[in-house]
Amino acid sequence: MGLLLLVTCYLLPVKLRADFHSHSNYSRDSVINPRVFIDTCARKGIDCIAVTDHNEIEGAFVIQKLAEAEGRLKVIVGEEVNTSEGEVIGLFLKEWVPRDMSPEDTVRAIHEQGGLAVVPHPFDVFRRSVIKPDALERIKNDVDAIEGFNCRNILSKHDQKARDLADSVAKPQTLGTDSHSRWELGGAALELDDFETPQELLQSLRGGRIVGHRSLPMVHWISTYAKIRWRLGLKPTYASPLPVRAHR
Repeated sequence: MGLLLLVTCYLLPVKLRADFHSHSNYSRDSVINPRVFIDTCARKGIDCIAVTDHNEIEGAFVIQKLAEAEGRLKVIVGEEVNTSEGEVIGLFLKEWVPRDMSPEDTVRAIHEQGGLAVVPHPFDVFRRSVIKPDALERIKNDVDAIEGFNCRNILSKHDQKARDLADSVAKPQTLGTDSHSRWELGGAALELDDFETPQELLQSLRGGRIVGHRSLPMVHWISTYAKIRWRLGLKPTYASPLPVRAHR
């Protein structure tokens, strides 16, 4: 019986608890520094996280480098890109994707470097950065996934509309805590089979299971506080693994 249990456990796929949308303090509206980011994920049982700072990938590389040195966390380098018509997330990025391009050109730039393009929170009416309906209609078949659960969405019906859209175009769904503070990290996760490549992730997403809950609406005030700190000059100070360049 013990041997059978051991063999069964060996054959079963390893499950990860993953989050595909989060922000370090390299985003000017987040207060999570890289050290706190990694420690909080470890404490809350997050095995894999995509760092998707606004128009910036430097923080994602910093966190990935720290995590690799410690072997504690799988980090996907990502970016939440402000296109000319709203936000698109790139995952598995090797290079920074410039802002203010058209949604189509942004998706193309992500794909050209082997990344995955994801539409975050497409129906949240309380955010100014949400992709515009016309743009969503144009790129919905070209992106790789739709964010089906965002912890910062105040109304659950906006997530349901996103899941309905994903089903209508046969796209897998991601989950993002959209964390901008340590208190949000680990609030929810997508349990899914382990993966190594972008294509393996797309396959794993189809069997993913949402666990956890959405954040309280007051977390949006944390982002306001973070922006004030940034304006006062309290910016990230971690040594960058990339050539130094201005934050956007």
